[in-house]
Amino acid sequence: MAPPAARLARLSRTASFSACHRLHSKSLSDEENLKLFGKCNNPNGHGHNYKVIVTVRGEIDPVSGMVINLTDLKEYMQQAIMEPLDHKNLDKDVPYFAEVVSTTENVAVFIWENLKRLLPAGMLYKVKVYETDQNIVVYKGEETISER
Repeated sequence: MAPPAARLARLSRTASFSACHRLHSKSLSDEENLKLFGKCNNPNGHGHNYKVIVTVRGEIDPVSGMVINLTDLKEYMQQAIMEPLDHKNLDKDVPYFAEVVSTTENVAVFIWENLKRLLPAGMLYKVKVYETDQNIVVYKGEETISER
């Protein structure tokens, strides 16, 4: 009997964190920021209860039956998401956002980069960040849109 073919699977795990921020670009005037970001440019900031879904992909190990040990994934997410972001002012407490506008798009990129450093190479597939039930960003590591 031939050995079973390798099977690929995607595995997702969620995490939730609370954080505040102010949408404000240093490249724009106060007037331009207010026009662009509206109430989200409030000088006192505002908060969200973010939900993050991290998806990894890989071969199902024939011995363990797993793509990744969930205990390991949980710890990676703790280090990459919860420790730097939970109950923080993104703009003041997270050095990355000192120069980068703390939009949900950039939060997704930040999480991706943190996880990419921790996970085995090529395993990270997708980071999905819910700022609200209506506002969701999906990031898969792409850097630019290729020209056609």
